[in-house]
Amino acid sequence: MGKKTIIPFGPQHPVLPEPVHVDLVVEDEKVIEAIPQIGFIHRGLEKLVQKKDFMQFVAVTERICGICAFGHSMGYSETIEILMGLEIPKRAQYLRVIWHELSRIHSHLLWLGLLADGFGYENLFMQCWRLRENVLGIFEKTTGGRVIFSACNVGGVTQDIEDGDLKGIVAILDGMRSEYEELLKTFLYDSSVKNRLSGIGYLSKQDAESLCLAGPFARASGLVEDCRLDGYGGYGDLAAFEPVLSEDGDGHARCEVRAREVYQSMDIIAEMVSKIPDTPISLPVKGMPGAGTAAVHHVEQPRGESFYYAKGNGTKFLSRFRIRTPTSHNIGGMTKILQGCDLADVALNILTIDPCISCTER
Repeated sequence: MGKKTIIPFGPQHPVLPEPVHVDLVVEDEKVIEAIPQIGFIHRGLEKLVQKKDFMQFVAVTERICGICAFGHSMGYSETIEILMGLEIPKRAQYLRVIWHELSRIHSHLLWLGLLADGFGYENLFMQCWRLRENVLGIFEKTTGGRVIFSACNVGGVTQDIEDGDLKGIVAILDGMRSEYEELLKTFLYDSSVKNRLSGIGYLSKQDAESLCLAGPFARASGLVEDCRLDGYGGYGDLAAFEPVLSEDGDGHARCEVRAREVYQSMDIIAEMVSKIPDTPISLPVKGMPGAGTAAVHHVEQPRGESFYYAKGNGTKFLSRFRIRTPTSHNIGGMTKILQGCDLADVALNILTIDPCISCTER
């Protein structure tokens, strides 16, 4: 029996885009146990509800995470709208879905590039990020920003997209499909990629359910887990929606689920554009969240379910705001897939869950 050694992994590592720190208990080249340590970038954003009123706080939530920025402002705004009994116009709901699905495409293309970088395919990394620039260009044209958009607010959205520009967005996404399909041939069928990902970091459907995993991490193990199935906001008007699933449960399955979700997001955006009604984009917000009132809401971020809770006290300042992000769910699954893996596979295993520590620690 080999000697057990504790090896600190992170928070800085060439493969990892996030400051993840894990203490690895290693026996020879096998990981016996993984103990995560979090808290390196805790910012205390929830404390700011005492200083920023419920309308101003949208800007705070958008800064929880750069990649998930729009999703957080959307999730918070919809929570407050539930709290105050507001029904926003349909056009605003559809525009939120369009921007949110663009964020999903942006996030998955970014992650695919990081994955390619993780196993040394630098050219593939650059090609993924080159395609991602198309989405960032759409954000810049429609909101004025590439990371922080300030396009969502309680009561609707702050700016409209002209019908001609909406059709232009669909045309840009359609133009990306052929290039994206070429990239996927490497991610999904290249033997070198399969050797690094297939059978690595396996997680069963039962473990995914018992650990309450979220997002593509859960769906790659065959677990039907997607908040969009609840039909919140404009998602309720989709003709049909089926989550992208895989039964394999390994690193390659997690790659495949995210890769195919990009196509799904393109289809959702095209359907929203074809159906978008000509209504106002916002409604006036009057009054304050009532004393003792509370509301919960969840949205499907690129990494999975984000859960929001807000409590009013009759003033313009909330008495409580809480958010639970998908990586908070998925850290338990991360430690599970690291147990028994080779030390050389640790970095890629962590990368396949697409962790967002910025979201997790807030």
